[in-house]
Amino acid sequence: MGGVEREQMATNGARSAGSGGQAAGAIAATRDIEPALQIELLKTMQRIRRFEERAEELYLGGELPGFIHLSIGQEACAAGACLALRQDDFITSTHRGHGHCLAKGAPMDRMMAELYAKVTGSCKGKGGSMHIADFSVGMLGANGVVGGGANLAVGAAIAARLRGTDQIAVCFFGDGASNRGPVHEAMNLAAVWNLPVIFFCENNQYASTTSVKTVMKIEDIADRAAGYGMPGVIVDGNDVAAVYGEVVAWAERARNGGGPVLIEAKTYRMRGHFVGDPQVYRSSDEVEAQKANDPIQRFERRLISERVLDEDGLERLKVEVEEELAAAVQFGRESPLPEPEAALDDLYATPLRTPTPTPSPCEGS
Repeated sequence: MGGVEREQMATNGARSAGSGGQAAGAIAATRDIEPALQIELLKTMQRIRRFEERAEELYLGGELPGFIHLSIGQEACAAGACLALRQDDFITSTHRGHGHCLAKGAPMDRMMAELYAKVTGSCKGKGGSMHIADFSVGMLGANGVVGGGANLAVGAAIAARLRGTDQIAVCFFGDGASNRGPVHEAMNLAAVWNLPVIFFCENNQYASTTSVKTVMKIEDIADRAAGYGMPGVIVDGNDVAAVYGEVVAWAERARNGGGPVLIEAKTYRMRGHFVGDPQVYRSSDEVEAQKANDPIQRFERRLISERVLDEDGLERLKVEVEEELAAAVQFGRESPLPEPEAALDDLYATPLRTPTPTPSPCEGS
């Protein structure tokens, strides 16, 4: 595969790629994760799925302005990676960032208000779906620029080093962004300076409308890590326990001075590039076949089979999610719009206001 010898790792099925790609000691199986955390991982994926399904309905119904990109099918990546982090760690996201926000701890009601462009939103109604952020939980922002978060994550890691903290940064990006210059610049600098950054590639098989198979000679994006002298790891991006285990292990390594890593999570985007995408670039049969690999259904079955949950417990989780979602939609609907005079606020550290006219010294003479 790309001329790079692969080794099968006896941890959770992840594979290493390139130089320095040894296992960091990832969690081996679901049984190594506390039952309460397993349930939290499942509930986080359910929250992401239902938030996005409801957002899709509201958008198509004309309630939400702007543009929306959904990550349905990729929930295990966001949930597994973000729950492996501390609240004071940083993440940078993509234009498909609702799941990252929710998993990192952003309140659902403020997120929904942001999609409604209301003043109570995470960004006071000014960011919307593609530019949502919540600094209070270390979510440095979704990004309308493909690959735009890579150097922001590197900057956050540099800042942590200057402050003398052991915070780390996780940069989420897709297979399309992996071919862009800023991502390569960011990985190179992170490697040269040995920065605590996890480059987490959500390979959902499509860059907008372009299949990854048509724009890469190599099979695995993780192979590219060798060119920067950092480890490259492949993980099943639809297995939330596997993702969690990998990120826990590599995060610990990064905190202890081990430097950056490239994790490629193989997953699949079940919806189009955007809400309303006609999806002429792939067949309905292809999408239908991927439903058997749904990350939420897979984990539900696993927790029931391992007796972490029973059917009643699963139903209670779903009810809790629906109640939270209903409250978030109500909050978004009932919140006020921003005042027009606030349009220029938050552009600069010092608020930009129209200056009050100063009387001329000649007045009254």
